[in-house]
Amino acid sequence: MAIYRLLQNQAFEPDDIEGMTVAYEAALKVLRLANRSDPITEIVAERIIAIAQTGMRDPAKLRAAELKDFDIPPEPPDE
Repeated sequence: MAIYRLLQNQAFEPDDIEGMTVAYEAALKVLRLANRSDPITEIVAERIIAIAQTGMRDPAKLRAAELKDFDIPPEPPDE
């Protein structure tokens, strides 16, 4: 999985890594990217990490921030 490989040399807490992984998986699901060797999956991972480096840690917000560049409307919050 691209995000795990990219996070190996990053300084994030375990909870932060878990949140980024959740956001990554959710973004790939919305984008319908099942093939983890597709180069776009690495781009998604890189962008989620870059967004997290700005201080955002909430998985839903990370996913929404990543998907906004794809012009995909955010999903309503879980209830």
